[in-house]
Amino acid sequence: MTVTELPKSRTEPDGSAVIRALSYNIRSMRDDEDALARVIRACAPDLVFVQEAPRFFRWRKHAARLAAKSGLMVLSGGATASGPLLLCSLRATVERTEDVLLPLTPGLHRRGFATAVVRIGGARIGLLSCHLSLREDERYAQAGMVLERLAALDAPHAIAAGDINERPEGRSFRRLAAELQDCRAVRPWGGEYTSTPGEPRQRIDAIFATKGIEVLGCGVPHGLAGVTDADLRAATDHLPVLAALRVPPVNGDPEN
Repeated sequence: MTVTELPKSRTEPDGSAVIRALSYNIRSMRDDEDALARVIRACAPDLVFVQEAPRFFRWRKHAARLAAKSGLMVLSGGATASGPLLLCSLRATVERTEDVLLPLTPGLHRRGFATAVVRIGGARIGLLSCHLSLREDERYAQAGMVLERLAALDAPHAIAAGDINERPEGRSFRRLAAELQDCRAVRPWGGEYTSTPGEPRQRIDAIFATKGIEVLGCGVPHGLAGVTDADLRAATDHLPVLAALRVPPVNGDPEN
């Protein structure tokens, strides 16, 4: 299977940044770690929004190992964000990072956000990786917290990505899509469904972008050069979502 070519990363003459962003639930790296790294490398991302990163014994070592195998660096998150993690390429200049723990509902899993503000080319971008609750009322509240936290990053443009644990018709997903661009819906590319790899039938993982970002394509990278069905099935229990985005420069000035 082949897919239409997704734009490669580059910096435009005006300073705008064409970037590749990848969202991936990696199930604590309990599956085939080498297959996982091969998928990430083949997608050639500038930014990776990870969910279910290792959270327990030597979790930093595991995250660093995945980053190294994928040709990336750890940006923020992990156990300190209760699972969400951000990785980045050397294109990203880090301005600041913050790991956020969300209110704990007794009896439910602790949730959090990995956040950062980075500069790529002349663009300044807020980032947020999330994994929303399995419980509907808590998930809806957390969707609102995603929007609040993105605004608090105070960046001209922002990207939020993660495991929403809900299909696009759900009210939490719709809450996010009402304020942000659902990148897959704006410019479909590749495959649609993200769960489960053996028999994908639902889209519960997504990449969202603020309105000023141009979406060039977004979807599951089936058929992308270097991404095999065998690796996608072996890597984890979700399929990744890959987006190409064009982010305008700060004040239109590539030096700012």
